[in-house]
Amino acid sequence: MTDAAFLLPLSAMLPVVAMSIAFAGGARVAERLTLLTPPIGLVIALMISAALLRGGEPLTYMLGGWTPPLGLALRMDGLSAALLLTTTVIIGATAIFARAEFGTAPGEAETRRKLMFWCLLLSIWTAMACVLLSNDLFNLFVGLELLTFAAVPLAALDGKAETLSAALRYLMFALLGSVLYLLGVALLYGSHGTLDIGLLSTGLQGGAPTLLAVALITVGLIAKSALFPLHLWLPPAHAGAPAAASAVLSALVVKASFYLLARLWLQVMPPESAWAALQLLAGLGAGAILLGSLVALRQSRLKLLIAYSTIAQIGYLYFMFPLVLAGGSGAWLGGVLQAVSHAFAKASMFLAAGVISKALGHDRIADLGGVARAMPVPVIAFGLAGLSLMGIPPSGGFTAKWLLLQSALQTGQWWWAVVMLAGGLLTGGYVFRVLVAAMRSGATPVPVPRLGVQEKVVLALALVSLGMGLLPLYSFGLVQVGQP
Repeated sequence: MTDAAFLLPLSAMLPVVAMSIAFAGGARVAERLTLLTPPIGLVIALMISAALLRGGEPLTYMLGGWTPPLGLALRMDGLSAALLLTTTVIIGATAIFARAEFGTAPGEAETRRKLMFWCLLLSIWTAMACVLLSNDLFNLFVGLELLTFAAVPLAALDGKAETLSAALRYLMFALLGSVLYLLGVALLYGSHGTLDIGLLSTGLQGGAPTLLAVALITVGLIAKSALFPLHLWLPPAHAGAPAAASAVLSALVVKASFYLLARLWLQVMPPESAWAALQLLAGLGAGAILLGSLVALRQSRLKLLIAYSTIAQIGYLYFMFPLVLAGGSGAWLGGVLQAVSHAFAKASMFLAAGVISKALGHDRIADLGGVARAMPVPVIAFGLAGLSLMGIPPSGGFTAKWLLLQSALQTGQWWWAVVMLAGGLLTGGYVFRVLVAAMRSGATPVPVPRLGVQEKVVLALALVSLGMGLLPLYSFGLVQVGQP
């Protein structure tokens, strides 16, 4: 434990304390706390990142001074620090955006719906922090369950029949993933007597029980992350939620399972046991890219299009696995950049869709005519975020996909490069379809709102995703700390 290690439990305690006070204090107190705590959390996350860069190795904190396997360890490396920074910024930006819908004005009566939104938003932050800090497979299970039971009611917050049905489907897939994950954890504990990732990484042996356990854990996490073919729950759940909820669900929640899969397969499993499995994971990612993009092209509603785009963009993350294992020099950085740039781009797109649908009263793509002239900022933000998803320079998505493509060619796995190029073309198809519809002249006059806080948040998130591609690669040294 280093001098900066005390920051690790502090980064998880902050949203927990805020959530507890918010739940007891009511909607108005919850709103204020959700707006005030992300800047503090960002400072803590930046201090953790600075300590990682200064020390060049992961930070570890032993709870109660007890070392594993008797005690529990918190651990933060470059990947988890990057995702913690992303989580804190997006939670803060979403909170600012959501005030227009979930804020409680002076003299206005508090409602349960508004209280629950702010508490659930803090719960998402808490659960993500727990996942990113845990170094024990059972504690990771607890973090994933906290995330599920915060995300499902957030998706059902509107209370409509179709929204509740979508949330129930989400819950069923999540519970299926939980059962499979827990079975795998039980098998691993029976075989090795520990669930600490650090100890497993040095003592894990191949063999039928271990492979079965890891296979169960992997399928469970695939179900939770909506990777093809276990993706059926995601589009209706994300498209039916309020815009602020959709942004958090798409940008952050699906990344938790990916993070755990990266740790499991790249930091724990022996390389000789991983090659075939990681090729299969990348194959599922390729299926997600092609299927998700093709279905997105056929959507008539904007939020459903963005939801299917999430399925497609998740697929790129899984190319990282076989490329890192084969020694691709930029594969690790490319995968992490894809996760982070996608988070900002997708949050911007969902929030932009929320602004547009609120002004029009619908999100039908065919009836978006006149929106670009009346509401240029959300349309521009949507286009900039789309550039990142397509992988067009100078966006962060371009840097991520370029590194993955280079690694695919470098390691002789050219077939993944073909899928990436095809995915970029398909992404361009559905992004330009929306932009063309928005720039057409509309028969129905579109209300012209003033440039408000919501539009500024939407544009800022898109610019972050775009600006990541302008940074030199050496500035991402944080991501290399703890790289497998």
